[in-house]
Amino acid sequence: MILYGKQDINQQDINAVVEVLNSNYLTQGPKVPEFEQGVMQHTHAHYAVATNSATSALHIACLALGVGEGDLVWTSPITFVASANCALYCKAEVDFVDVDVRSGNMCPVMLQHKLQQAKRLGRLPKVIIPVHLAGHSCDMKAIGALATEYGVAVIEDASHAIGGYYAEKPIGVCQYSSITVFSFHPVKIITTAEGGVATTNDASLAEKMALYRSHGITKIPDKMQRPDEGPWYYEQHELGFNYRMTDMQAALGLSQLSRLTQYVETRNKLAQCYSRALLGSSIVPVEPLSNSLSAYHLQIVRLPEPIHRRTIFEKMHADDIQVHVHYFPVHLQPYYMTLGFKAGDFPQAEAFYREIMTLPLHPGVSQAQVEAIVERLLLHVST
Repeated sequence: MILYGKQDINQQDINAVVEVLNSNYLTQGPKVPEFEQGVMQHTHAHYAVATNSATSALHIACLALGVGEGDLVWTSPITFVASANCALYCKAEVDFVDVDVRSGNMCPVMLQHKLQQAKRLGRLPKVIIPVHLAGHSCDMKAIGALATEYGVAVIEDASHAIGGYYAEKPIGVCQYSSITVFSFHPVKIITTAEGGVATTNDASLAEKMALYRSHGITKIPDKMQRPDEGPWYYEQHELGFNYRMTDMQAALGLSQLSRLTQYVETRNKLAQCYSRALLGSSIVPVEPLSNSLSAYHLQIVRLPEPIHRRTIFEKMHADDIQVHVHYFPVHLQPYYMTLGFKAGDFPQAEAFYREIMTLPLHPGVSQAQVEAIVERLLLHVST
């Protein structure tokens, strides 16, 4: 089976993890700060806070921005559910902004219309969470300008996008956002087995996220109410969580970071192979903005309509090719429908979902395999 996504682990990665296993610190040791420094170097952000998942990072990002009961958070309906759930964890309400049907990313025109309406109703969101689907950056300049105009904070959900660039700057530099979140799940660009990180240029936000990450506890004397209690002492200042990344995960992440540029180059070359192989066919690759470099976490294509996608999906799996679909619209998940969302609420997201299929893309896929995948796909679409 050619998998749609897969981690790339080499002996350097294994040695890095074993070194930690043989050390004094399996967690809360030196590797997590080293990994955070590595992320800062790659993204040019001033601060990075590593967590045990991107979901955790999204949660503490919302908390750091003061999201709470009575607040409203908007995100994309074409995403993994965590992009919306993070607001619900804070007891806020969630709504969605429809996507550009060509990219699956948040549509700035739709966002502008929704913000105008929300202002008239006196119900503006506190935070907007655009999602860089497949590693393709949203139009952050347009989204950032709207957020500034309406006084709304932005969290970039860049779970798919580490190593990518937008307008010649690394995704994660937070030029148009308060916080950017990355994921290190095994199928992502680099992995820490499970893990995430939040980058920011705001010292106060970084401090808050670090506090929420570790039970709301601080050991910094200058922050304590009882600094003279003793060297064993710590203080809880907030109701936080155990969202810490371990040193084993951080060591793996550090090792993987050394190959980040190589991984992104490989993924872009494979995406170019797909584009060449599909040229002139009825299947259209979802491509990034012209002023960006995608990390290409996913190779999403749009199938011609009308077509029986499930039949093609099953035939591809029978050919030992693990295609996938990213994503079923969040607002149509049963849980979200109990909150009042319904079919037809975000028609472009629903249209995008009906058309798409994800093809295998990771460093273990060869150019010959790309050609074979496209050959089988074209055969099944035509029969």
